Amino acid sequence: MGVIEDVYEDVSPDVDFEEFEAAVQEKVEQMGGLADEETAAMLVAHELEDAGGEVSGIADIEPGMDEVKFVAKVVSIGEIKTFERDGEDEDGKVVNVEVADETGRIRAALWDDAAEAAVDELEVGQVLRIAGRPKDGYNGVEVNVDRVEPDSETAVDVQVLDTYRVEDLSLGLSDVNLSGRVLATDSVRTFDRDDGSEGKVANLVLGDPTGRVRVTLWDERADLATEFAVGESVEVVDGYVRERDGDLELHVGNRGGVEPIDEDVEYVPETDPIAGLEIGQTVDVAGGVIELDEKRTFDRDDGSQGQVRNVRIKDDTGDIRVALWGDKADTEMDLGQYAVFTDVQVKEGWQDDLECSVNWRSTVSVLDERPDDAPTHDAPAAATATSGGSAEGQGSLSSFDSSAGSSSTSSSSSSSSSSASSSAGAAAATGPADDANADAPEEIEFTGTVVQAGSPVVLDDGTETYSIDTDASLRLGEEVTVRGRVRDGRIDAEDVF
Repeated sequence: MGVIEDVYEDVSPDVDFEEFEAAVQEKVEQMGGLADEETAAMLVAHELEDAGGEVSGIADIEPGMDEVKFVAKVVSIGEIKTFERDGEDEDGKVVNVEVADETGRIRAALWDDAAEAAVDELEVGQVLRIAGRPKDGYNGVEVNVDRVEPDSETAVDVQVLDTYRVEDLSLGLSDVNLSGRVLATDSVRTFDRDDGSEGKVANLVLGDPTGRVRVTLWDERADLATEFAVGESVEVVDGYVRERDGDLELHVGNRGGVEPIDEDVEYVPETDPIAGLEIGQTVDVAGGVIELDEKRTFDRDDGSQGQVRNVRIKDDTGDIRVALWGDKADTEMDLGQYAVFTDVQVKEGWQDDLECSVNWRSTVSVLDERPDDAPTHDAPAAATATSGGSAEGQGSLSSFDSSAGSSSTSSSSSSSSSSASSSAGAAAATGPADDANADAPEEIEFTGTVVQAGSPVVLDDGTETYSIDTDASLRLGEEVTVRGRVRDGRIDAEDVF
């Protein structure tokens, strides 16, 4: 008696043997090398049984369920792995195949002969009919596959990507290729594993037009974090997605890598205007660096030592203190540079002033000047108090020195001369007005330091702040004088010198 007859006798399906045998032979042809006659006979018998175990989608699969059956599309195929079985001479084999349907993704483990056939014959994008037993796995729910066959009749509406964007990432994805701009780098850290060996880990933060993601580099790949600079475009190859504290991260192990690319990947964070920040928010902020404190160390309650550094940044709506904690306190920056802080928490600071707290989840990007594509915000009226304090003194550019820009004038003399120039210009431009021109914009001459380059330019003289409409190319920290008419805190510059 052959294997088909044996299966037929065991299951006693409600069809005659000739019909059962024909169905088995058709199944063998459909599956190619994925199933022999015995496996195909079992599949046909199972299909003839009650349809119990069918789930409406991957999202319904939970650990502890009995055998489940579902249809899904192959998203990625892993490498075949061998392992030693206890008490057996022959090694076992397994390959993980990631599959997806419209409701979610799941990892399916195929074993031994099925694992070899999967590597040889399965293709990404192929639709499979799967039966298996769910269990808890490293990435969440996994299915140990008992039976699998191609299903060319069923359509599964899942997009299979060669390259991903940040918005495409989801938990459990593997073999991910993603291009992005480096937003932040990290030092390499070492740790001890449970087996006594030493591991290494480091992080990058990448951004693309759809968002940003933290990239965690492990062991041999950790040193890559030191090879790239903020603003450089790179591609992550063969990454896999994990979750940490509710956020998705892209991880890179020994199979993967990070490579520089010639493409200029665009990333423009939608930063929040400083003047509109409120306690309790998690925000992205950016602005020119106008104050820098020295790094301070302190003792924590547990006896360990921490560190913090305070800086102050200014955009066209106001200024605010930013507290950089831990490793972020080591970030190098100078007066006049443009800094972008993402995922920072707004808290109550010293003397009831607001401050932004930069922690391990935040990113810090420091640029020599404000990018042309950086978002702008409506400027406040001239001479009004900023979010960082009063308009006079705190939050001004009195801390700028000659190293902050191209001007050789010292910060103290700059502040004095600019204030005098502003006052003199305003006085010269002010005079008796008849009824015909009483509503005409006032013409002034104003000298200040560039705290925001681009469009609009923002000047600050230590007392007043103006947005400047000009086509002139100006640099952060540069001291300039403009002449033009002012309306609602903006000067339409006719001359810049």
